[in-house]
Amino acid sequence: MSEAGTPTPKPREPKAALVFDDPLSRPSEDDTDRGWGERPTGDSAADLARFLDEKPPHHI
Repeated sequence: MSEAGTPTPKPREPKAALVFDDPLSRPSEDDTDRGWGERPTGDSAADLARFLDEKPPHHI
């Protein structure tokens, strides 16, 4: 409280800034494998095993 008995004002948090850039210039979460819940790649043996496990039955 201030000397006059009135509460002191709380400092305001800054407002979120408006961004006017092109939203299509940035990749979204869906543009990455992580956004779709995919497993990280890099191990070719694991990639082959996953391909063989998830391959449709008509692909022999």
